Amino acid sequence: MPARPPLWLMRQAGRYLPEYRALRAEKGGFLDLCYDPASAAEVTLQPIRRFGFDGAILFSDILVVPHALGQHLWFETGEGPRLAPPLSGADLADLAPAPERLAPVIETVRRVRAALSPETTFLGFAGSPWTVATYMVAGQGSRDHAAARRLAYGDPVRFGGIIAAIVEMTVDYLSAQIEAGVDAVQLFDSWAGSLSPDQFREWVIAPNAAIVAGLKARHPETPIIGFPKGAGAKLIDYAAGTGVDALGLDETLDPSWANRELPRGMPVQGNLDPLALIAGGATLDRAVDEILEALAGRPHIFNLGHGILPDTPIAYVERLVARVRGL
Repeated sequence: MPARPPLWLMRQAGRYLPEYRALRAEKGGFLDLCYDPASAAEVTLQPIRRFGFDGAILFSDILVVPHALGQHLWFETGEGPRLAPPLSGADLADLAPAPERLAPVIETVRRVRAALSPETTFLGFAGSPWTVATYMVAGQGSRDHAAARRLAYGDPVRFGGIIAAIVEMTVDYLSAQIEAGVDAVQLFDSWAGSLSPDQFREWVIAPNAAIVAGLKARHPETPIIGFPKGAGAKLIDYAAGTGVDALGLDETLDPSWANRELPRGMPVQGNLDPLALIAGGATLDRAVDEILEALAGRPHIFNLGHGILPDTPIAYVERLVARVRGL
C-alpha cells in the first residue's frame, strides 16, 4: 500500500465550524476578522486543533490585493464583496495604492507560525490575476465575468495594465508571507474556466508564470501550487507554461486522466467534490477511495475540488480524515 497522502481542505477555516461562527459573531464583519491578526490566527488554527490536518491555510481573502491597490472593499451581508470604483468605468491610475493594508495579514502569518507545530505545513495564498481582475472590473462577483471579458477583448492594453498591477502586488504580498513564515503558497484562479483557450493563455498562464518567476527569484525553495479551477484539458498547458511546482485539481477532473496526462512526478492536489463530502456515508467512502486509487502513482495531497461548504457536517469531515488515513 502507498503511504497515505497529506490532507488539508480548501476553506477548512470557516463557516462549517461552530467555533468559527462564535468568533465571527463576536468580532462582527468578515473583513474586520481578516484584518484582526489575533482573530485571523485563531481561525487559521481552529481546524488544525479539531481535525489534525497536515496543512494549515492562512485565513484571509483574495480581495485584500485590490484593497491594497486602492479600491474600497466591503462585504454586503448575504450578497458578497463590493469594490469601488469598478474598473469597468474607472482608471487604475486614479487609485491610490495602500500596500500597508496588507500588514495585518502578514502579522497573522507571524502569529500562526509561532503557534503552529513544526510537523504541520503552513500554506499562504493569493488570488490569481484573472480571478482578482474579474472582481476589480465589475466591482463585485458575477456569474459569467462578462465585464472583465468584455474589457479584455475590447481594450486589452488597459486590461493588461490591471493584470500587471495585480501581478506586481501579488509577488510582493506572497514574498512577505514567505518571509513571515509560510512553507508554501497557492495561487487560486477560481474563474479560469470562463476563458477561451487564447484568453486562457494570455490572462491565466502568462500572469501566473510572471508571479512564479518573481517568487522563484526571491524564494527559489518555496513550493508554489497553482489551482486554475475549470481549466479542464488546458491544465496540461498550464502545467507546462506557468512553472508551478504542484497542481490543484477541481472536482470535474477525472483523477485517472490527470494521473495519465499531467507531467510524470508532478504533485497534484485534490479533488473530492465538496458535495460528496456533504453526502457522507458510502458515497463519501467510495469517492475517497477512487481518488486515492487513481492518484496512487504520483505525489498527492488529498483535498477538495473547491472550498468546503458551510453546511458540511463535522462528523463527515471526521469520516473523511479517518478514511484517507486508513483508520
